[in-house]
Amino acid sequence: MRVAYLGPEGTNSHEALLAAGGSATDRHELVSLGTIYDCVVAVQQGKAERAFVPIENALEGSVNATLDALAVETEDVAIVGEHVHAIHTCLIARRPLDLGTIETVHSHPQANAQCAHFLRTRLPQAHVLAASSTAEAVRAVSGQDGPSAALGSRTAAELYDCEILCADVDDAAGNETRFVWLGRRDSAEIPVGAHGPWKTAIVFWGVGAEAPGWLVRCLSELSDRGVNLTRIESRPRKQGLGRYMFFCDLEGRDSEGPVAEALAGLRTHVEHLRVLGSFPAA
Repeated sequence: MRVAYLGPEGTNSHEALLAAGGSATDRHELVSLGTIYDCVVAVQQGKAERAFVPIENALEGSVNATLDALAVETEDVAIVGEHVHAIHTCLIARRPLDLGTIETVHSHPQANAQCAHFLRTRLPQAHVLAASSTAEAVRAVSGQDGPSAALGSRTAAELYDCEILCADVDDAAGNETRFVWLGRRDSAEIPVGAHGPWKTAIVFWGVGAEAPGWLVRCLSELSDRGVNLTRIESRPRKQGLGRYMFFCDLEGRDSEGPVAEALAGLRTHVEHLRVLGSFPAA
């Protein structure tokens, strides 16, 4: 099985994939791709049977690239499982450096945001540059002689023979990222070893969204049936101001009992409703 992930080796995605897959990853072909979008589309186009991508971070919230790709870029891709991975970001350089001498810091925008307080207070003089991934940032710094550093994982520091200047520089303890397994809807088997109560992820938008109480009526289809909503978020539909889509996570399986009834009721209020996946929660 080919499993796509945000590469190169040493990213948080790669580290989390190895932790989530355990020994089973030895039997799979891990495919390193340059963007989250590429990973999701690889499943849509049949270039990979699975993708493993971040969808939510404890400090910075949802990963918009994943949400947008699932909602508007693909139709045949479903979430089939999830995994929560602890994030321990390190400040990394090719050689030992005093923090006061560092002129540039490279990393993925999500990592930069998760370490914003550290960057402001400990490296106020440094210019922060965006990279396609945390591992790519470390790899780039490993080839530079100047006073540059990167935010990345301990795994990346070891892979690219770099020094860890500071460990655990995330803005808050307990930084975690929720990753999801993706597969095609027509062959989306649940990952081996998955456990936990079922969760259903949906996205919807609709005609009437500008009318007073529309969202309340939509959500009442859930609350009236006792379906617990564990997450809700809006994202622009990219069709002008004021046009939004709503992502929700619900407790329960989409094909059973109150959840199935609630989704049927919700469809009567919206223009579009898609079940992004129904899967065992982490």
